[in-house]
Amino acid sequence: MSDTNLQPVIDTALRSAPPAELTPGKVYAFHTPQGVHKIDLTGPEYRDQPARKTGTTTVRDAQSFLSYFEKHADTATEVYADADHLTVTAVLDASSTEAARWGDHRLRLSLRTTEAWEQWKANDGKLLGQAAFAEFLEDHLPELLEPSAAEMLEIAQSIQGVTRAEFTAGTRLSNGQRQLSYVETTTAKAGQKGQLTIPETFVIGLVPFEGSEGYKLTARFRYRIGRDGELAMGYKLDRPGDILRTAFTDVTNQVGEQIDVPLMNGQPA
Repeated sequence: MSDTNLQPVIDTALRSAPPAELTPGKVYAFHTPQGVHKIDLTGPEYRDQPARKTGTTTVRDAQSFLSYFEKHADTATEVYADADHLTVTAVLDASSTEAARWGDHRLRLSLRTTEAWEQWKANDGKLLGQAAFAEFLEDHLPELLEPSAAEMLEIAQSIQGVTRAEFTAGTRLSNGQRQLSYVETTTAKAGQKGQLTIPETFVIGLVPFEGSEGYKLTARFRYRIGRDGELAMGYKLDRPGDILRTAFTDVTNQVGEQIDVPLMNGQPA
């Protein structure tokens, strides 16, 4: 019998053969009348579970970082601290001297500044109108440490109380405070003179990052008397960048003390 006559018999035999069970995770190739046919069963849809851990998990505080790290890290894990971006990154499946690994299972601590920090920074170095500045102080009484919140509230109320006045001069007193002289311009008190005393500096307490510790910052009062006697007031924070770097260092120290691998300075590849 010729090969041509045998082919229908072969095709019939192949179609009638019982199905074969293939093992997931492998690639199979076999001949068909149309050529070589390949079946790839290595994809994740053919597995009961992923072949390996992948992806980047982002957390916002040191404790969350340590909790995830403890669960997934091993002795080859690498950890990097980047002060420029306020991040700590762990490459949980980093390559070791014994074996190359993928390096795509990562944990990132991305610190986020608090709302109070952002609000104080937003007005740092700016001069506001009397009413706006007094309102800002009242809104932030919980952060005011020295003078006390009660004293600062009194100062804020005093500032609001003389919004309808023409300021004429500012004098520095022997105790370091500033004394601003003014003349009332309201109809009922027109011509009445007065003085407004404010401290030269005050101390605030701020938590720079969500979940971090609090730090003290010194702020210096600023003011300007315009040509029309209007008073503009504000403050200048003393080296807030240093406080932010100190807070970041404290966070990285907290992480470094709780992990068993070196904490390197920089970013992973």
